[in-house]
Amino acid sequence: MAPVLAILRKDLRTELRTRQSVPAMSLLSTTTFVVFHFGLDRSSVEGELAAGVLWVTLLFAAMLGINRLFVAEQEEGGFDGFLLAPIDRSAMLLAKVVALLIYLVALELVALPAFALLLLGPAPTQALPELLAIIALADVGIAVVGTLVAALAVRARARELLVPLLALPLLLPVLIGAAEASAPLFLDAGAEPVKAQWYLVLGLYDMVFALLAYAVFDFLVED
Repeated sequence: MAPVLAILRKDLRTELRTRQSVPAMSLLSTTTFVVFHFGLDRSSVEGELAAGVLWVTLLFAAMLGINRLFVAEQEEGGFDGFLLAPIDRSAMLLAKVVALLIYLVALELVALPAFALLLLGPAPTQALPELLAIIALADVGIAVVGTLVAALAVRARARELLVPLLALPLLLPVLIGAAEASAPLFLDAGAEPVKAQWYLVLGLYDMVFALLAYAVFDFLVED
């Protein structure tokens, strides 16, 4: 775990110093909610529409963090130093996944209150634990796939274009599962229970792509 913690500490210190990812992600999400607020011309949204607006916004905001996940390693020679070090290559994968998870949590600490303020009516507070569980499962999927795509695209010239083109289709199951799972929680008539199948879908997605990322990450880093 020492290499993982060292890489994670470096990434978090870099983000605290430069503030290139989380502030941009938070600003984009808040601006998007403002656009939806005035564009839909409604004081509140509910059900599937509310869930769709929330998850599409979070997903697009996450692209900004994914785009910059490996930029420091590419521009400052971090990959060369990592490859020369006698450590397991999966240490960087785990560190980057955790770093992206932290970025997503920081994003949601800003985005969820903005979403509730601009687009939700009185939301039932008893639905909050279920919503947090859905967000946790979705965040893991976004972090794993985002790290895999970022490692694949970091050396490409059109990285800013390639990352969303690759990541968004791969993340469609997360978007569908999270939106379908959270839609009953945003009903004006009161929150309804979440179907267990959506938890299973998100959990299975996380597991499959975590194994896939672990299997191919060595080749992506070395090539």
